[in-house]
Amino acid sequence: MRPFPQTLWLLAVAGALSLLTGCIESGGEPMKTVDHVDLERFMGDWYVVANIPTFVEKGAHNAVESYALNPDGIIATTFTFNKDAFDGPQKTYHPKGFVLDETTHAHWGMQFIWPIKADYRIIYLDDDSETTVIGRAKRDYVWVMSRTPDFSDAEFEKMKAFIESVGYDPSKLERVPQQAG
Repeated sequence: MRPFPQTLWLLAVAGALSLLTGCIESGGEPMKTVDHVDLERFMGDWYVVANIPTFVEKGAHNAVESYALNPDGIIATTFTFNKDAFDGPQKTYHPKGFVLDETTHAHWGMQFIWPIKADYRIIYLDDDSETTVIGRAKRDYVWVMSRTPDFSDAEFEKMKAFIESVGYDPSKLERVPQQAG
């Protein structure tokens, strides 16, 4: 059996790492983040009101992403939701966020498993820090989040138009059922 040529081995490893980290731009313009995020103000609870879901999030109800800034700069994250129904089993995940762009604080790496840090970009944040959109350079997943579970159809349509304007397929955007209380 012939040994695998070193150049091909390095290319295979580099390609796998690129796929795992999600940092490859998906054609078109590079994904722009917001100009600045006040991290302390951004911390707290965000209701996921719409998304292009990952396999973990399919069927999520009452999805909430909570952030807390640790003294070391790591963002402790808690993601909870009920699976498939409002009274479905609760699922909880605890990824860690790492600010990658220290100037804007709008580009993070989100680590669910070591050592992989998934691409996480704050691409929309309204002036009141009440609505945000988190995107990825690959334009495969997106999350629309609000400080309250109430999100009107008009707001949903506005965010749908926004994600289309940055290169996503808006037909893939799904509402995440939210039930107050």
